Amino acid sequence: MKKHEASELEVERGATSDGLPVAPSMADSIEAARIPAERSLIDKRVVVICMWAMLLAFVTGFIAQILVALIGIVTNLAFYGRFSTALVSPAGNHLGWLVLFIPVIGGLLVGVMARYGSKAIRGHGIPEAMEQVLLNESRIPARVTFLKPLSAAISIGTGGPFGAEGPIIATGGALGSLVGQVLKMTAQERKTLLAAGAAAGMAATFGSPVSAVLLAVELLLFEFRPRSLVPVALASVTATAVRMAYAGTAPIFAMPLLARPTEEALAMYALVGALVGWLSVYVTRAVYWIEDLFEHLPIHWMWWPAIGGLAVGAVGIFAPHTLGVGYDNIEGLVSGHIAGKAVLILCIFKFISWSISLGSGTSGGTLAPLFTIGGGAGVVLGEVAARAFPSVGVDVRICALVGMAAMFAGASRALLASVVFAFETTLQPIGLLPLLAGCTAGYLVSSLLMRNTIMTEKLARRGVRVPSEYSADYLDRIAVGDACSRNVVTFRNSQTLGEVTAIVNSHQGFPVVDGDGNLLGMITRRDVLGRDASTPIGALIHRPPAIVFPDSSLRDAADHMVREHVGRLAVVERDAPRRVVGIITRSDLLSAHARRLAED
Repeated sequence: MKKHEASELEVERGATSDGLPVAPSMADSIEAARIPAERSLIDKRVVVICMWAMLLAFVTGFIAQILVALIGIVTNLAFYGRFSTALVSPAGNHLGWLVLFIPVIGGLLVGVMARYGSKAIRGHGIPEAMEQVLLNESRIPARVTFLKPLSAAISIGTGGPFGAEGPIIATGGALGSLVGQVLKMTAQERKTLLAAGAAAGMAATFGSPVSAVLLAVELLLFEFRPRSLVPVALASVTATAVRMAYAGTAPIFAMPLLARPTEEALAMYALVGALVGWLSVYVTRAVYWIEDLFEHLPIHWMWWPAIGGLAVGAVGIFAPHTLGVGYDNIEGLVSGHIAGKAVLILCIFKFISWSISLGSGTSGGTLAPLFTIGGGAGVVLGEVAARAFPSVGVDVRICALVGMAAMFAGASRALLASVVFAFETTLQPIGLLPLLAGCTAGYLVSSLLMRNTIMTEKLARRGVRVPSEYSADYLDRIAVGDACSRNVVTFRNSQTLGEVTAIVNSHQGFPVVDGDGNLLGMITRRDVLGRDASTPIGALIHRPPAIVFPDSSLRDAADHMVREHVGRLAVVERDAPRRVVGIITRSDLLSAHARRLAED
């Protein structure tokens, strides 16, 4: 206990007013009274975590550039037979039907790495990171930090229809977890560094620092607290600065200036978002249906990525633009350069290729494919609306933007991250209002039709409960003084057990005071079992009293009960910490929750 706190609870050694001597152990008990830990929003430890988060983001920013270069090397070697780090589309290759076998080779390599390296490299990374946060105190195996980007580079470089952002996000998160483990940090601090690394990975890929922070909050942190938000935000800014040094400040998906939408057009964009949100439900279900089909194959899962690669190659022969990261496709959709029947073909074949490949368990991501599918759906719906209602003034490019973001909002439920991401990657402020309307409509429809998301369905099947709502702690809003019992039954230390036997069974615990009413300790029914009737009550005190103040919150009280392994706390005034004014019990906490349920 702190010195200034102990001084407030000092008692004079010697005799009490009733003439009984105070035992040294009893006086020591008063001086050592246990008070709730004072919580602070920010402390010096947070500054240390911020420094590590920024260093982590700096490294992740360079890793992102290395991974993009590695994807470029594999793509150029596999499809063009040349050595280059430039990130190019495989669509321009002249291999003909030989394209069928390149994704198969990549799938074989990924399968071998997953079986003999780490099974955790399979999938798109975010659900796996969520699982480690929820079940394993944010501990990710160190080998994942190296195997995930390498396997992703092979998978994407050989034509896998994934974006580079998923593996970079997963790698940044794994690196943050590794740093937290090496430095022996707490589970909460490791979670913060994991989220900081993941946010840095997204920011380093797209140059979207704000949406990266929001994605971390909505999918990884499961909280909104300054202790975790500040390090993640600083990490996101740092990674974006690294990207700016390499790629500049131009938006990754450039599009022409947009005109301010009319009221009728805004309503149409909301409808487009709702329809894309409805589509996201079936996209999610299709991915897991295909994954279930792979689970029934009579061969080892190591071979599944090769089978998925066969589908990728077959689709790539007929629709070569479905191969690889496809960022050029997204830019073509939002800028209006891809339209008509070409959009429909791209959207359908991209979905087929991506869903089969992802369902096979290869290493890849979901963001870019979802953006492509959603953007394509938005273009199709926008063209239909523009022809059906020419006077409304629907802009197909805004429909593509809304569709892109609404697909991700509906599939992942990262609503705010989706809205801000579409803005940050295009730098079109006029699109913010349509984005907010469309993404919210898509989010609403998805929430009504689908319980889990593309990020949480896999975890739900394993019995993991993923938090989906964030609200202020109800117990933190109620003061102890408003919930405690004021009519307190106390025992004097001079009384014998025989004198109070009649009322011992009326409560579970009782404060013990001296002749002046000063708190000495607490006793419970268990303390009196088997004791002689002549035993003084003061002799039954065996530990310092656990106390709480009227202006403390019920959350403080609940946490203090857990730390002290007790079911009740004496309530004392801050300016008179030896005077008992009430008692708070576990039943009082449950009663507070009953009040919350009644309000709901």
